[in-house]
Amino acid sequence: MNILEVDQLRKTFPVGRGALLHAVDDVSFTISEGQSVGLVGESGCGKSTLVRLITRMLDADSGDLIFNGRNIGFIPSRHFAQSAFRAKIQMVFQDPTDSLNPRHTAFDTIAEPLRLLGGLTNHQALQLKVEQAAQQTGFALELLSRYPHQLSGGQKARVGIARAIVLRPRLLVLDEPTAALDVSVQVTILQLLAELRASLGMSYLFVSHDLNVVRMLCERVMVMYLGRIVEQGPTEEIFRAPAHPYTAALIQSIPMLGGHSNQRPDLIGEPRSPINPDPKVCRFFGRCPKQIDRCRTEAPLLRRVTAEQMAACHFAPTVG
Repeated sequence: MNILEVDQLRKTFPVGRGALLHAVDDVSFTISEGQSVGLVGESGCGKSTLVRLITRMLDADSGDLIFNGRNIGFIPSRHFAQSAFRAKIQMVFQDPTDSLNPRHTAFDTIAEPLRLLGGLTNHQALQLKVEQAAQQTGFALELLSRYPHQLSGGQKARVGIARAIVLRPRLLVLDEPTAALDVSVQVTILQLLAELRASLGMSYLFVSHDLNVVRMLCERVMVMYLGRIVEQGPTEEIFRAPAHPYTAALIQSIPMLGGHSNQRPDLIGEPRSPINPDPKVCRFFGRCPKQIDRCRTEAPLLRRVTAEQMAACHFAPTVG
């Protein structure tokens, strides 16, 4: 069963004189119950806008967001905080320092969703649930009275995760949750997230620039480029045989053991402008090492290349 179904989601931003920036352009995908799906792509590809649409901090121009069988896309973002669905979709932010209120103790930070979204006001009940969330995330109970400036980066990350899981959400959106942490701390936080998903049965949408992290934590991966999903499928299948040249470029740029990188493919030119993009031109045209004239006159559609893998490329193989 799918916990989230995104169907032809679209979001543009006016940039003056009738011009529109296409941040998210006809994006469709699903996340099953208990599944972890990775979302990768370079800066400016639309990942953050897509996350804001899914968490209902931003309204889409068109498209459907089906969460747990209900279309939550019709709920205006300004009213979503009062919706019963708000407690079931939570987010872990990229920088644990910036995402924590410096005037709130760790206890108050974790308790805030219980008060605002759970309607819990009894102090004893609050304390019980806060301590339970702290223990589940490995956060020492004796630190609950401390403020963010009194905590390490790893401890602040655990507070942010505890705040996100205290309401037992069905879907957890993780926006590069380890990017601001030291490498040694990243490993423990990633292990914690894997354990929490297994024990609580949550689904993850994991946004990251780090393909190694996505490979470790996610069963499926989506590759985004200039507002569109250009490839998606099982993580191991895509890493073994990427069908889109951009995906191949990302994978080949992963640092190897010893500090050396794989040989990078030649990506010529610069990214195309996301402002009023020509619908007939492939978004990757101008950088693609395989491009031909057809790529300039016929934008490829996302289609199946294996039973579970899809890619938007004229050169990708087809099923059968």
